Amino acid sequence: MLEVSNLQKKYKKRLVLENISFQMKQGDIVGLVGENGAGKSTLLQLLATVMQPTQGEIVLDGLSYASDMKKIRRRIGYVPQELSIWDEFTVEENMRFFEKLSWKRRTKEECRQLCLDMQLTQWKEPVQSLSGGMKRKLNLVISLLHDPVLLLLDEPTVGIDLKSKTEIGSYLHSLAKKEGKMILYTSHDMDEITHICDRVYAIGKDPFYTNLLTEHNLIVEQLR
Repeated sequence: MLEVSNLQKKYKKRLVLENISFQMKQGDIVGLVGENGAGKSTLLQLLATVMQPTQGEIVLDGLSYASDMKKIRRRIGYVPQELSIWDEFTVEENMRFFEKLSWKRRTKEECRQLCLDMQLTQWKEPVQSLSGGMKRKLNLVISLLHDPVLLLLDEPTVGIDLKSKTEIGSYLHSLAKKEGKMILYTSHDMDEITHICDRVYAIGKDPFYTNLLTEHNLIVEQLR
């Protein structure tokens, strides 16, 4: 379980996040929506341990972010908006490179299977020759090498074709429902949110997203 209590983040005098509290349990897939600048990416970075909160508490499966950082990082997979892969490497070379940096050892066959599970069939092709959708798939697969329990995704399907977007959405749903992973991700695609998510957190004070998604019978909680 992920438990976030009274989380706050300030940049100098600017308060970006204030009194954010929520919980996620095993198997949850939750959307995070809000207007630009509302603090969605900042919240993911805090949960990913990329930055530290100004105040508040985060606990993952009984482990405190304040005192168990090393153990926490082994349990998190984080995919920022920017692609973090080597264009000049093949898919195989990327997977083998990042596997060596991973907390968990994987055989070449296991790396290949992770790609196939995502319907990323290219293996020997250089990344620079792949479509945007295939690159996004590879970026996501790399985050799964160490088998995290919490997956944090910042716009994982932005700017890609509908087929790849649908395949990624189906795969995320499978990860949550069949493997019990907790998935929290941002998206501006409301169709994607309504089809994949169990519920949604709307961040910021604007009720637009809450009103819109409630019409689709989604459980929406406004985070302040």
